[in-house]
Amino acid sequence: MQTLLGFDFGPRKIGIAVGQLLTRSATPLTTLRSRNQQPDWPGITALIQEWQPSAVVVGLPFNMDDTEVDWSPQVHRFARQLHGRFGLTVHLVDERLTSIEARHQLAARPGSRPPTREAVDALAAALILETWLCEQS
Repeated sequence: MQTLLGFDFGPRKIGIAVGQLLTRSATPLTTLRSRNQQPDWPGITALIQEWQPSAVVVGLPFNMDDTEVDWSPQVHRFARQLHGRFGLTVHLVDERLTSIEARHQLAARPGSRPPTREAVDALAAALILETWLCEQS
């Protein structure tokens, strides 16, 4: 069974999820904070060692007019760094509206409190990963 990790990259935080190609489903794992404007590479390394993914999926933010957001070069750089550091195939997928959907899903849970930003980011990573998984034939 092929395991993949999904990333919702942000300049300050990165939501991370794990998923399976067989089930085409993903589960939120955690949100890591950036350190000195750099991704938490020790935290990411630990997750990659633990889950041994065959590939990773990174959300690429787009505006509603199909243009990439102004900070998308940081996302492309992060994707290149994942490939360079770990030798993994990196897939980029449109992450448009995933944070809004994650916030909505978390708020709709019975007895839920306002969702934390960390919970939103991790669930957004799961939605990003599921988007890519569902696109595979």
